[in-house]
Amino acid sequence: MKKTTMLKGSILASLVMVGAFMLILSSCTKTESNKPAPTISLSSSSTSNVAGSQVSTTVTINAPEGGKTLSVTINGVADANFADGTLSGAVSKDITYNYSIPANAAVNTVYTISFQVTDNKNQQSIVSTFVVIVSAVPSKTIIDVPAGNITTDTHWTADKIYRLNGFVRVGTDAHTGPGTAPTISATATLTIDAGTVIYGKSGTPGGTLIVQRGSKIIANGTASNPIVFTSEKSAGSRKAGDWGGFVICGKSANNITTSTSTATPGIEELEGGYGGFHGGGASPDLADNSGSISYVRVEFAGYPINPNQEINGVTFGSVGSGTTFHHVQVTYANDDSFEWFGGTINADHLIAYKGIDDDFDTDNGFSGQVQFGLGIRDQGIADQSGSNGFECDNDANGSSNTPYTNATFSNMTIIGGKATSGTTINLQFQNGAQIRRNAKQDVINSFITAYPNGVYIDNALPGTIANATAGELVFKNNVLAGVEGWGGNGFGSSATADEITVLGLSAAGSNHPNAPKGRVVAGGVGSFSNGTFGTYTEAQISSQNPIVWFAANNTVKAKWSDATIGLNSNIFEPLNGAPTLLPANGSILLSGADFTGYTGFTTVAYKGAFGATDWTLGWVNWNPQISDYTK
Repeated sequence: MKKTTMLKGSILASLVMVGAFMLILSSCTKTESNKPAPTISLSSSSTSNVAGSQVSTTVTINAPEGGKTLSVTINGVADANFADGTLSGAVSKDITYNYSIPANAAVNTVYTISFQVTDNKNQQSIVSTFVVIVSAVPSKTIIDVPAGNITTDTHWTADKIYRLNGFVRVGTDAHTGPGTAPTISATATLTIDAGTVIYGKSGTPGGTLIVQRGSKIIANGTASNPIVFTSEKSAGSRKAGDWGGFVICGKSANNITTSTSTATPGIEELEGGYGGFHGGGASPDLADNSGSISYVRVEFAGYPINPNQEINGVTFGSVGSGTTFHHVQVTYANDDSFEWFGGTINADHLIAYKGIDDDFDTDNGFSGQVQFGLGIRDQGIADQSGSNGFECDNDANGSSNTPYTNATFSNMTIIGGKATSGTTINLQFQNGAQIRRNAKQDVINSFITAYPNGVYIDNALPGTIANATAGELVFKNNVLAGVEGWGGNGFGSSATADEITVLGLSAAGSNHPNAPKGRVVAGGVGSFSNGTFGTYTEAQISSQNPIVWFAANNTVKAKWSDATIGLNSNIFEPLNGAPTLLPANGSILLSGADFTGYTGFTTVAYKGAFGATDWTLGWVNWNPQISDYTK
């Protein structure tokens, strides 16, 4: 019995050893079979050019097991130029693939070039394709503009595409280190012809054009031939933040008394610390001239320099009134569409289209005038910091530093994302206009609708309500409208006694999860954050409820679709065509504008950005995602 027991134990031990060996073998086999398959990516997924020309794409291969074969087919037929062994066992490799379009190819012929890699374990990648379309018009040559400084007068022409690689600076304005004053050591003028396309290269950092202090840019497109700054990526793959943006710096005034980067009052570096110095210091030049910009589009900009410090679509740093700036569209910006840090520049005919953060952001003593502006938002796109049509600060601390942020905006049309009561919007949407931190900004002759809150006089840092009470923060001759069926009263929350009495609104409550107010609110800490109204006591302006203060000089309507306003619903989603921007005959927007007490504006009868003429025609692109800029 003892021998039998020993024999059984020996067999059992052997089986355990064999089992353990098989488990190890199985484990090894499993590990090997789970090695990732190779991958392929292309620098361009599509292109077009004339018959007889050569096109190319960079094929980036990653094969953890080592590459074995790159196979290429053209419309399903193997390309004999790429045979087995091309990769020579490489783990990763970049290959420039050139294709010569046949000289006899007919216009609109499509060549689908497919790439697939096989690794040393005979695993295959997912097929990547490069589509080549034969065009009647030759593609433009791309000129790579290296990062660095343009120090001599330079001319860019429309027969080429210019690609910004990193920070491209017009002029040289730099300091020797933090706490030292920047010095302008070289100035230049960059002239860009009508119809020119400028790509911003993706990457770290994204391509960015910075006009340094003392230098100029002359970029004047036309209504039929605008200048376009856009992503280098192919149609269908572009997104907000693909590249940096367009930055203009000047020597006008700001209210920065303690510089964090230059130790020179009145001269500061733009947020993000990328060398955009602005301001004239102790002797600012209010009429400083940084050039002339007109009929220009800026698309898919806003590369993040640091967390919450993205470059804007267009950034103004203390730009002077000698600068010309009009007919500019910013589309899909990854931060603000337009932001002014100080300065005295005047601007007109601006479009902020489907940006992420604020449409028109003013800070640090900006005191210029802006007339005829349009903001249209995407219902699902908003920023974690809270998105507004206008956002206005005297400075980040709400100080009394002068000059105050005291810009005046007239004839603006600000359209949020809330088209109907059933429209789901990003809960980070906040205000059609948020005036805060001791600012004194004026908004006149304008139209605001479809935001969770209409106008918010934010007194979290005291001073703003006092400015409104003193008549230094002005809202007059504006139309504020809600959304039909949004809580019954059109504004999303229960109407106050003053609203019922003064405006004739119903007392119906909200059907929105955060009970927004949609109208005019004045309050301090905790009143409105991340799309939600908290518990607070609403402040009074001139001893009045804020809606009563507002209604004395403005018009309030329960819904934007009111027949008296006369707007078309396609103002919210114009991707499938141009929106109908002109108010219908009889609209209250077509009359009643008043410029009493203001000079320098074009006097018109209408409120909002549009009367009888659609000034967006010809130069504006409502869907740049699908545009082919290679021609």
